[in-house]
Formats: sequence, structure tokens, C-alpha cells
Amino acid sequence: MNLKETLIAEHSKKQCDRIVHWIGNDKDRFDELIELFFVGEYRISQRASWPMSYCVKNHPEWALTYFKHLLDILEKKEVHDAVKRNIVRLLQNVKIPAKYSGRLMSICFDFIQSNDIAVAIKAFSLTILGNLSRQYPEIIPELKLIIEERREIETAAFRSRG
Repeated sequence: MNLKETLIAEHSKKQCDRIVHWIGNDKDRFDELIELFFVGEYRISQRASWPMSYCVKNHPEWALTYFKHLLDILEKKEVHDAVKRNIVRLLQNVKIPAKYSGRLMSICFDFIQSNDIAVAIKAFSLTILGNLSRQYPEIIPELKLIIEERREIETAAFRSRG
């Protein structure tokens, strides 16, 4: 499979599943996908992020090599919501390395307090913060406060996840 051509050809759940199946348990194929995600043009990166998130769900350890780069992308303002959504989706399923925990908490807290971030990004960020609160229970009061403060202005998905 020519992965770049496949990503260009179609953007659908069926195509995403086809790519995830093709990658399977092959880390080298995943590395090819994530390379396109990091250095590909805007549309390629966006399309690669969807199957990337499902591959990491199946193989959480694959994200560890790329953690710093994924967080770098989350911190950029100009990145499309689809890319951010798929990164936070995959980070829900990954044990967060301690050296990145603070940085990721800060990113997720910023996301859940923003009026300009899509609800799915907020929901996944809440899950990440919930997961991190097991290691860092000191974040629980702040997390509860933000959820309570935003309850009335947020969507049902936010309230449910919160």
C-alpha cells in the first residue's frame, strides 16, 4: 500500500479502518504513518491523525517515542481541531510518562477552560485529566472546580464526561 496515496484518495471511516488493518502489529508501518502525520502537508496530517489514534489504542506503547512531538502539536494554535482531537483521543489510552505529565495537564486544563475548543477535545481532555488524577490527586480540586463552573455553559458531552 502506498500510504500517502491512500490518505489522499479518500477520507472515510472505511479508509481509516483499512489503514489500521494494514498497519496491524507492524511498528514500521505505524512509523511510516506517523512520519506522514508529522511532516505531511496539512490535509495529509489531518487524515493520518485518525488511523494513528486507533493504532495507538491497539498499541499504546507506540506513542511513547513520539510524546514530545505530539504535545508540541497540541500547543500550536493554528493546528486543526481534527488533529488535536485525534491526539487527545489517543492520549486517553496511554500511560503518560512522568516527565510529560505536568505539560499535558496544563494543555488539558487550557482546553477544558477554553470557549474556542471543540467539545470532543474537551471530553478527551477530561478523561486524560481523570486518568492523571490517579497519579496526581492534588489536581482533583481544581478539576472539580472547573467542571462545576463550566457545567451550565458546556454541552451535554462535557457534563457527562465531567
